[in-house]
Amino acid sequence: MQTILVTGGAGFIGGCFVRRAVAGDRYRVINLDALTYAGNLDSLPPVGPQHHFVQGDIGDRAEVARLLHTFHPDAVLNFAAESHVDRSIDGPGAFVETNVMGTFRLLQTTLRYWHGLSPERQQRFRFLHVSTDEVFGSLGPTGRFCETTPYAPNSPYSASKAASDHLVRAWAQTYGLPVLVTNCSNNYGPYQFPEKLIPLMTLNALTGKPLPIYGDGSNVRDWLFVEDHCRALELILERGTVGETYTIGGDCERTNREIVYTICEIVAQIAPQLPHACRDLVRFVADRPGHDQRYAIDASKLQRELGWHPQTSFAEGIRQTVRWYVKHPQWVARIGSGGYRGQRLGVLPKAKV
Repeated sequence: MQTILVTGGAGFIGGCFVRRAVAGDRYRVINLDALTYAGNLDSLPPVGPQHHFVQGDIGDRAEVARLLHTFHPDAVLNFAAESHVDRSIDGPGAFVETNVMGTFRLLQTTLRYWHGLSPERQQRFRFLHVSTDEVFGSLGPTGRFCETTPYAPNSPYSASKAASDHLVRAWAQTYGLPVLVTNCSNNYGPYQFPEKLIPLMTLNALTGKPLPIYGDGSNVRDWLFVEDHCRALELILERGTVGETYTIGGDCERTNREIVYTICEIVAQIAPQLPHACRDLVRFVADRPGHDQRYAIDASKLQRELGWHPQTSFAEGIRQTVRWYVKHPQWVARIGSGGYRGQRLGVLPKAKV
């Protein structure tokens, strides 16, 4: 059983990875999470022999060093990040601090730990950095992002993630740290914080609140079910080539408008008692500043080298996701107690540096 230090393991994707790792009896997980607004212990399995939770920050070198030298992990998986584009417009400073400086400090502490390992354990050790396709900027009507696509970030969030990716690669090239980098498309599924499109639209549809669509709703994203993403990360951790990047996508392009109308159809089917028609709640609002038009991922390298393919169709995944939010109102209420009430973020006059 491998021991893994997972940072950001109480978030959406990190939490899914932790749940799978503990259920599969393959890993002992040391879960480090700062429990900021989007972190939620309700999303995690109970603490036990396979799951040790520590509230802390990746930028706390002393705490990270303590965990590394206490538990002697075979790998570090870095999920920890500020991740919402609209929040990065309102307050970019937090994104630079966590995503750039936090990653830098985590790399420095991990490098010192790695230097102290035996040659055999150094060979086995991995630092897997989980990133986003948003670092590549915006696509036109054709083409897809791949591992060699040049970086062209357009938001404070994507710029901060691009910087963290570059740091990870530099620590591999300069210091020899055995790293892996992944860039994924938009994830969706249960347990996602309701500032993101799919849970926000689902919860607004259930409660009769407006369904705001930015611009004309034509912006396209490639959607990836979170369980499929975590399966890919498991494969990359176990069999990926050190120093390589892997792009992970669901091969599922949808416009934001299509996503919202699909959610409306599912809500109408599973909650026919609602007193309102979901589509009547749709509102087209002013677009987000710097809103990228289209993302799409070419995951052929991952498919070819490691045999990964997404297993969950969008039709199945979106229905499963909407049903989960309908059946878990207590989870929604508890995670919403931190101050976020579904209000729009990313309005330029209120931005804080």
